[in-house]
Amino acid sequence: MRAVTIHAPNDLRVDDVATGEIGATDVKVRIGVGGICGSDLHYYQHGGFGAVRIREPMILGHEISGTVDAIGADVSAVAVGDKIAVNPSVPCGECGYCLDGKPNHCLDMRFYGSAMRFPHVQGAFREMLVAKESQCFPVPANVDLTTAAFAEPLSVCLHAVKRAGSVIGKKVLVTGTGPIGALAVAAVRRAGAKDIVATDVMDEPLAAAKKVGADEVINVAKNPERLESYAANKGTFDIQIEASGNDRAIVAGLGALKPRGILVQLGVGGDVSLPLGLIVSKEIDIRGTFRFHEEFAWAVDFLSRGLIDASPLLTDVISIDNAQQAFDLAGDRSKAMKVQLSFD
Repeated sequence: MRAVTIHAPNDLRVDDVATGEIGATDVKVRIGVGGICGSDLHYYQHGGFGAVRIREPMILGHEISGTVDAIGADVSAVAVGDKIAVNPSVPCGECGYCLDGKPNHCLDMRFYGSAMRFPHVQGAFREMLVAKESQCFPVPANVDLTTAAFAEPLSVCLHAVKRAGSVIGKKVLVTGTGPIGALAVAAVRRAGAKDIVATDVMDEPLAAAKKVGADEVINVAKNPERLESYAANKGTFDIQIEASGNDRAIVAGLGALKPRGILVQLGVGGDVSLPLGLIVSKEIDIRGTFRFHEEFAWAVDFLSRGLIDASPLLTDVISIDNAQQAFDLAGDRSKAMKVQLSFD
């Protein structure tokens, strides 16, 4: 079968790889579509991120959906022909964090398309995938596979909202409106936020954030004073979900948070300098958020029932035959929010 493999920065290939055999509790999935994530782009453009670097060819991809092609003898959760979303996260279930109810911090995590360990965990941008039954979540027959493939990034955002605590009736600031930031807008809207303001430095992603639930959008490159006005009287927002990883966005958001406001740091960047005096004097809570676990099932349910509509974020679906074109488009924020590969 064919798979989208990264060999080095800007060296993306469609290789022939083995399909693999299924065991008693495995499911063979015919992949339909897969969304190109920011981490996939980092591997494509830079060969990795931070200290993580590709040391061997690696199949990319973890935002996937498909159709069940075959099942092992002991599988009962899905049947041949079912449409499914596939959870790319496989915690060990045995380490202290797994046993303590924090499987997203598993010490032996296997996450599709990750070079964090060696040998690397091969990804899911392939025509056929063998997954564990526990990773496979059915979606109704009338739900398009392009919708189901949004389950993974939406799960990340649902976990971030969970880390924030109750958002019902709250004023929420979302900084950075790439695909994750925009889905965070949709997630806090679903969770009951009263007012949502989203910021970015480009108009195109802000327009998408408006479509999925933002009440107001601010281009802080053009109109920084609009966000600055929310800092009056010690701030306006109860919660900031920071999805850019940019130090200026973090600091501007802290200024706009109310005393005892909550910053949920979702975006990953480099080391940043924080205004400790402001954090101390306003008694700001800073909370990290990393991956997800039970939220994947919630994401599948919300998408399947139309309770969250991710379709405004889908820019294009491009055949695996044109994988490099798809990655180049996905890396252009002025033209694309979410680009998916088609494996049909």
